[in-house]
Amino acid sequence: MRTILYLIRKEFLQIFRNKFISRAMFAVPIAQMLLLVPAVTFEIKNVRLCIIDNDLTSESRGLASKLEGSTFFKVTFSTFSENEANNLLHKNKFDLILNIPSGFGKNLGTGKTGKLMASVDAINASTAQLSWAYLNGVIRDYNINILNENIISVPVTSVPQIMITNRFWYNEMLNYNHYMLPGVLTLLVTVVGFLLAGLNMVREKEMGTIEQLNVTPVRKYQLIIAKMVPFLLIGLIDLSIGLIIGKLVFNIPFVGSIILLFACASIFLIAILGLALFISTFSSTQQQFMFIAFFCMIIFILMSGIFTPYESMPMWAQDFNLINPVAYLMRINRMVMLKGSTIHDISRELYSLVVIAIGFTTLAVRRYRKTA
Repeated sequence: MRTILYLIRKEFLQIFRNKFISRAMFAVPIAQMLLLVPAVTFEIKNVRLCIIDNDLTSESRGLASKLEGSTFFKVTFSTFSENEANNLLHKNKFDLILNIPSGFGKNLGTGKTGKLMASVDAINASTAQLSWAYLNGVIRDYNINILNENIISVPVTSVPQIMITNRFWYNEMLNYNHYMLPGVLTLLVTVVGFLLAGLNMVREKEMGTIEQLNVTPVRKYQLIIAKMVPFLLIGLIDLSIGLIIGKLVFNIPFVGSIILLFACASIFLIAILGLALFISTFSSTQQQFMFIAFFCMIIFILMSGIFTPYESMPMWAQDFNLINPVAYLMRINRMVMLKGSTIHDISRELYSLVVIAIGFTTLAVRRYRKTA
């Protein structure tokens, strides 16, 4: 134990002598939280809309006014030519075309069905689906208003109705920042732990200082533990900074146990540090490590569920996530912070992280070679 403490002290001295690492471990969390949380969002606002109004009646103008008053749409162009509108859509001048044909108002006035045509730019399928859903919502509200205005009040027997009252749990205001911040915190801990620990190890190889340790009677597991502990503490400090920024800047709720969150983050950091040190054992230069690290990080992050729901992935992707530590911490952060989940609720994710941490750390210890 005394040997490990001396090695840890040596690692801290070496880390803080490196200006890049000492600056990055404080600059990265601040930049990530302030930039990524408000920027990374699937909320669609200000959909650029073109209206082709060939009817020019009070009904068509009423629909156009309702769209202009919506927070989702921004009417950027109006024309009477369908060809012109299609050409501008092709040039990405707007996202959606609403074509109101001649006779639209007349049909509504005579009780017939009014027809509209919407053309949506579907290069981005997610944006297209949301834009179409928003447009349907506005048209549905407009349709209800027309029905209410034209219904003649006559005494009728009351018909039993079903009343539905909905409530959104855990994120009642549907604030997307509340959903993204726990995910960005996971990315923060991953980047700090994975990159900095591996680069520190490979840098010692390049400088030749690792050879001085290799000729000492220090055991492999002692050296790996000493390499992991400083970055484990740095990762937890960065997590604290991220939580403080999230509360002060974005007013993110935290309804769960902060001790449980830090305990899970510690196990995750051991797993990710073990993987980083394992990769660094067969990387001769920092460039080699960065190439492999970015390859692994991109796969882990994109398949973790930060952007797409875990349940929507194909089965092979869900099977891969069984060994993806980022996916487990992503779910744990959101469940603990937003739902107030307890250790019983996240037991599956927690046990899986423990197994992965033991596995990656064992690989790092076994793969490390002490050569004189």
